[in-house]
Amino acid sequence: MEIITTHTNTDMDGLAAMVAAQKLYPDARLVLPGKMSRNVEEFMSLHKDTLNVYSIKQIELEKIKRVILVDTKRRRRVGKIGDILNQPEVDVHIYDHHPWVDGDVRGSVEVVETVGATVTLLVEKIKEAGLPVTSLDATILCLGIYSDTGSLLFTNTTHRDVDAVSYMLQNGANLAVVADFLGRPMTNEQKALLKDLLVNAQRHQINGAKVLLARARTPEFIVGLALIAHTISEIERLDVVFVLAEMEDRVHIVGRSSIPQADVAEVLKHFGGGGHAAAASATVKNGVLDDVAWELLDVIYRKIQPPICAADIMTSPVKTVAPEMSIAEAGQIMLRYGHTGLPVVKGDKLIGVISRRDVEKANHHGLGHAPVKGFMTVRVVSVPGDMPVSELRELMINHDIGRVPVVEDGKIVGIVSRTDILRTLHGEVQTRHRVVYNNGGERLSRRNIGWVMERTLSSAVRNILKQAGQIADSMGYKIYAAGGLVRDVLLGQESLDVDLVVEGDGIRLAQELGKIYDVRVRQHPKFGTAEVVFSDEFKIDVATARVEFYAYPAALPQVESSTLHQDLYRRDFTINAMAVALNENSFGTLIDFFDGREDLQYHTVRVLHNLSFIEDPIRILRAIRFEQRYGFKIEPQTLKYLKETVRRGVLARVSNERLWEELKHILLEPEANSMLRRMGELAVWPDVFPRVNYWEVEPVLKDLPQSMRQISDWGMMPLNSRWLVYFIAVLHWSDTGVARNICEKYGISKRQTEKVLAALQGWSRAVALIWKAPQYVKVSHLAKVLLQMPRESYPMLLAILEDEKLKERFRQLLNIIEDSKPKTNGKYIKHLGYRPGPVYREVLDALWRERLDGNLRTEEDEHAFVRDYLARVTKRSE
Repeated sequence: MEIITTHTNTDMDGLAAMVAAQKLYPDARLVLPGKMSRNVEEFMSLHKDTLNVYSIKQIELEKIKRVILVDTKRRRRVGKIGDILNQPEVDVHIYDHHPWVDGDVRGSVEVVETVGATVTLLVEKIKEAGLPVTSLDATILCLGIYSDTGSLLFTNTTHRDVDAVSYMLQNGANLAVVADFLGRPMTNEQKALLKDLLVNAQRHQINGAKVLLARARTPEFIVGLALIAHTISEIERLDVVFVLAEMEDRVHIVGRSSIPQADVAEVLKHFGGGGHAAAASATVKNGVLDDVAWELLDVIYRKIQPPICAADIMTSPVKTVAPEMSIAEAGQIMLRYGHTGLPVVKGDKLIGVISRRDVEKANHHGLGHAPVKGFMTVRVVSVPGDMPVSELRELMINHDIGRVPVVEDGKIVGIVSRTDILRTLHGEVQTRHRVVYNNGGERLSRRNIGWVMERTLSSAVRNILKQAGQIADSMGYKIYAAGGLVRDVLLGQESLDVDLVVEGDGIRLAQELGKIYDVRVRQHPKFGTAEVVFSDEFKIDVATARVEFYAYPAALPQVESSTLHQDLYRRDFTINAMAVALNENSFGTLIDFFDGREDLQYHTVRVLHNLSFIEDPIRILRAIRFEQRYGFKIEPQTLKYLKETVRRGVLARVSNERLWEELKHILLEPEANSMLRRMGELAVWPDVFPRVNYWEVEPVLKDLPQSMRQISDWGMMPLNSRWLVYFIAVLHWSDTGVARNICEKYGISKRQTEKVLAALQGWSRAVALIWKAPQYVKVSHLAKVLLQMPRESYPMLLAILEDEKLKERFRQLLNIIEDSKPKTNGKYIKHLGYRPGPVYREVLDALWRERLDGNLRTEEDEHAFVRDYLARVTKRSE
């Protein structure tokens, strides 16, 4: 008997290699030696009848004469089959892409070569032999290659893997099936293990490499540790990730590396493991988790080699300017020396950086005479001399800066330019350093968020984005989704805030998108924008990539066509200045010039330049909104710019219409109370609510969210105007004149203004009546006062009533009002022969008061009361 087998915990490459090997050994049986990874289990549940795979229990080991071993050479990784591999009567053939290590099984046929996936070796044999391949075969083999090469993005990928995929596509491989099975969600057990690993993760800086060690214990074996390790490397974005999981009686280790100087296979060789430089694994039997972790850390320190650093390639000395120098003089120096920015030095200390963009903006606002220190960026992007050039290169790309100061003990000792980086890339340093800058594999995969979009966005939105990308391809344009959608996707939130940026004619593209979906398109030629209206709730903004100039602080922007980089630079914060490519060949690629993803990771709100709030002061309110919505912090330098702008009173120059638009966004937020509090802390409140003292209304605002939830739980108050609830609470201590002026300032409608004024006039009286003992206040009297106030003021009343007994009385009162509506109406009065007129309202009001006070209980009681009341009215009129 011949069998084809692979390693336990079989992954897609192992399964696919078995299927490929059966083409070469058609009489051999496919035998799984043990457990499968989850995506293989799911694949097998659908395809088991087609593939005809046996379990080890169904095979009589003593009858096996030949074993075809694929994707492994380790005896202990093939379960019970390992017991027969050394028997002289058993012929062993090996097909594997893992390097040889001590203790590996040997065979009469050995095809062991360094490629991305074992399947690739077998596809080459199939192609040489001219063997037929069905569409299903081709799909499975593609699954194996894509799985082990990260869809051809990992650093272990070779041109042979690409050629093998190409051959499978020619034979009908279905990439939709491939994508489906590679993107299967984690099990609950895997998610729990992932959480434990992240909680217990430790970060280390080792010879210039950022290394993460994550460890966890679980009593049962959980498949898919490699998937979890890959997910952690995607989340943490570090150079090297090692995941250790103690399961049953073993410690399992999986390593991932995105830098050449960290060979994880070499590290895990110490534990008897194997794999590739970028991906490897090992298992330590009867190991203790913490002991293995310390031993692993020691090996890492010995194996990771230090890279070339900034100090090796920097230029010294450096041209600098003093903080007292004028903006105009600094601009002249930049022009003279061709620099795009200059370090600002006081004495021998680096205190800031002034860029050409800062100079141009300051000059544009007539501030060329001002000193550099007033406009320099204090948040300097500088590096120490021992920073690896690979990190330095990434930093320059992420911040889109061409020159980085090298600083030691606060003193600038040199500067590294793009030219210096390019010089190292093109071989003008020792050859051993070249590979340091070869960013590939998993590092690139971190820049593609297509898989996150797949999981986060609805299928309808994803399809629209892909359709937009196809339209752009046909027009020769580049197109990106930008701003809020990218931010929300990276935060794992559903988003309907779809903002498309086109390097081309945005209006033309919007028209084509509208034609395909048969929806209306609103065009704004002056701004190069259009709006594709899918429904009242869902619209897509399409804009030609543009740059905005502000003629003066708080002015509306003037727009010119530009590039994506400049379009993103005009935005408010780094977390809103990211884009994702939608063209078919780059779909999902993240564009993050300003390190927005890192700011998301560290929960930071940061402006893109130091005049951001001056140019558009409305960003002050947006900064507060985003900070409180996401639980972030405004970055210190950004906070300094914000406070300075508030101190200058620039916010008062913003039009009331724009101010109200942003303020209403705040009042509609779930965390509106904390945003209003932050406005008070940052002295923004007087510009937004003049003559309203925040500290007077703060106690009510603080309790307002709980009050709204409580009234909603009572089922008594649909909040159709949530913003009005907060607006009333903000103004409730104000006099009528101040409240009316603020309503007029923001263009509040007459009806809503009347509600605000009614609340102001009635709330103190209502509170006083609720405080009184029930026997001293008629329910009808209290109900009349409440009903003269808008329902949107009830949460404020509840927040003011701090005593639980008073809150309960308020609830009972609302119940009585709701349950005491008379059953009798004007039809009954008309039935009695009375003509419609003022008497109807008089009678029904009196009837309602009697019901509230408990004097009438049945409909017959109501009818008797109405007849008696009308009789008295008639007698009075006679």
